Amino acid sequence: MKIICIGRNYVDHIRELNNAIPTSPVFFLKPDSALLIRNRPFYYPSFSDAIHYEVELVLKICKVGKNIQKRFAHTYFDEIGIGLDMTARDLQDSAKQKGLPWAIAKGFDQSAPIGTFLSKENFVDLKNINFHLDLNGNTVQQGNSSLMIYGFDEIIEYISRFMTLRTGDYIFTGTPAGVGPVMVGDKLEAYIGEEKLLSCQIK
Repeated sequence: MKIICIGRNYVDHIRELNNAIPTSPVFFLKPDSALLIRNRPFYYPSFSDAIHYEVELVLKICKVGKNIQKRFAHTYFDEIGIGLDMTARDLQDSAKQKGLPWAIAKGFDQSAPIGTFLSKENFVDLKNINFHLDLNGNTVQQGNSSLMIYGFDEIIEYISRFMTLRTGDYIFTGTPAGVGPVMVGDKLEAYIGEEKLLSCQIK
């Protein structure tokens, strides 16, 4: 199982971090040790002073595929959920300034909390999925799949050019604007529509 994350997929988020809009999907990987399930708490790591939340829709891959054509891409995932791409922003910024890879800022243990998944059949329109994140009861991020630069099918087509997708893989599809820091004692709650699918206490 691998966790594939799409970066820079919402224009408003790209602008808030002063990044360039990509001409093709940008993706990176998290190891399986990053996965945090069943609403378990996230323990603030000692190596960072700036852990940020990033809420994202997550696709669960349901069959093996390589070089998938866009028109068939929708058959390669059967569930959609929500997750958090927890980021050590200080480590990421330092690495970017030096022109170095920033895998440690994204791939550390427990950096990928994932909530409950819903059947794809539950959604009337996959291009119109509302989701949001609450921090201590206040909404800090809101997004809709219609606002993604690259949609689900384009993402799957692109990734599968370079690596085989396997059953059980997860694809984080990008975060909207509003990312920010968490502190010990905070509570994050993520929703698709009005249904809460993920709760994560920061300890």
